[in-house]
Amino acid sequence: MGGLRLDAALLTDRGGRHYNEDACGHWQSGRQWCGVLADGAGGHGGGDIASKLAVQQLIGLFAREPSQDGPALAALLRRTNDLLLARRAPGTASQDMHSTVVSLVIDVADGRIHWAHVGDSRMYWFRGGRLLRRTQDHSLVQALVDAGMLSVDQMNTHPKRSELRSALGLPAEQLEVSHGDGPEPVQAGDAFLLCTDGLWEYVDDALLESSLAAAPDLQGWLDLLAAAVRRLASHKASHDNFTALAVWARSV
Repeated sequence: MGGLRLDAALLTDRGGRHYNEDACGHWQSGRQWCGVLADGAGGHGGGDIASKLAVQQLIGLFAREPSQDGPALAALLRRTNDLLLARRAPGTASQDMHSTVVSLVIDVADGRIHWAHVGDSRMYWFRGGRLLRRTQDHSLVQALVDAGMLSVDQMNTHPKRSELRSALGLPAEQLEVSHGDGPEPVQAGDAFLLCTDGLWEYVDDALLESSLAAAPDLQGWLDLLAAAVRRLASHKASHDNFTALAVWARSV
């Protein structure tokens, strides 16, 4: 289909931490919309630096050389990793910085999407209010699920759920990047959610669907999700930052 218009909404919260290491941004040309969300790590402010760099660099690369499919967007992610590695400086907060990244591109002219990601920040795709697809994490617990040693329902509470197999900041030969197969058609009414693990750790698929159905609009959806995270994480004083970018595709 063709001729989409997009609504977008953003949520970010430092949770129980002293500072927020998440970052998010989006950019749109006349034809393409690109959203990027990142969750940094590194200690002493390094994660904050890494996530902002990842978002800025990937959006900058995309604006100059827009990708047309998942493999091309994954290549931009790898170039972003090179730029992040080049910005590390020994003896500073940036010396061991890493970041997850998830990016979604929507072509509003021909109604197609593609995406790429590294780490455990996720993209969820909803159609008719039901979850159609989500990205698969580069994490230890996802590997256990893939091997049949753990159920999907057990991922959110596993003690090693934050242990990553891949993230920006690894040497190029060790970096694992995943992407969609190619441009895929979008229907009017489809909704997308990019989010960090600080959100999905507390919000399962059923709650994502029920909150989407109950929300009056996209910002209302994110407000419901934020309230759910605060309620479900209330027992954990230092719960993680949580960030989400929601997008709704509508007919022109």
